[in-house]
Amino acid sequence: MIQSIQYSLDVIQDEARQLVQKGVVSRQQPIYVLCNYIPAREWGWVESELEKSDFLLRDRIGDLISHENWEND
Repeated sequence: MIQSIQYSLDVIQDEARQLVQKGVVSRQQPIYVLCNYIPAREWGWVESELEKSDFLLRDRIGDLISHENWEND
């Protein structure tokens, strides 16, 4: 049985950051290009997590990897 990985926003950001650092994708490209590097069976999890965090697939990868969550003290 193939087990699905549930992607958290942190995991998605780390994956995107690594792809940018390797020069595979650019910070200016839309987030949806990441679907070329994430298994199709996992993409639904990724889209869901991005939506929960108010990201659109047309947003830039740079916005995704530089996004920080701030908590009140």
